[in-house]
Amino acid sequence: MRAGVIAVQGDVSEHADAVRRAAASHGIDAEVVEIREAGLVPDCDVILLPGGESTTISRLLREEGIDEELVRHVREGEPVLATCAGLIVASRDAKDDRVDTLDLLDVTVDRNAFGRQADSFEAGLDVDGLTEPFPAVFIRAPVIDEVGGDVDVLAEWDGDPVAVKQGPVVGTSFHPELTDDARIHDLTFFPAKAVAPDADVEVAE
Repeated sequence: MRAGVIAVQGDVSEHADAVRRAAASHGIDAEVVEIREAGLVPDCDVILLPGGESTTISRLLREEGIDEELVRHVREGEPVLATCAGLIVASRDAKDDRVDTLDLLDVTVDRNAFGRQADSFEAGLDVDGLTEPFPAVFIRAPVIDEVGGDVDVLAEWDGDPVAVKQGPVVGTSFHPELTDDARIHDLTFFPAKAVAPDADVEVAE
């Protein structure tokens, strides 16, 4: 399996490690490609769109021509995992004209709704498709405040959706890559079976 991590900004190596662990749990070897320019997405089976700064990510995707390739990837039914700022970019509306959203998920988001870096926290989330709570890490996280009819809500926190799925795309407000638990990556790319957690949550500094 070839996994492409959008590497214009964000937790690239953490996502690469997580998708390798998820693939290995199914006896699959995952080759990870860091994507910083157009031409690589079409050769990938799965795509990861990490966090970072959503205005910068969306601008670089547009400038490099990666945005159109991502849209085509999803239209062809290939999976994408978009986390935190990646979720904002993947949304229909970020409520911010500086963000050129990709409209991969029919949701609107409120950027940084969970507060500043100092307001980061961890929470055990009940996620549809997982048998045990997932140790979610929220860092300057967006809130999903409107969900379209074709979108499935996978998890909520304080009544707000924080994980959603539409077709082959999964979006999370939190950072699943900042744990040793690869079940969100597994749920996205191998939805028939989610692996068990293998360690406690660890927050990257």
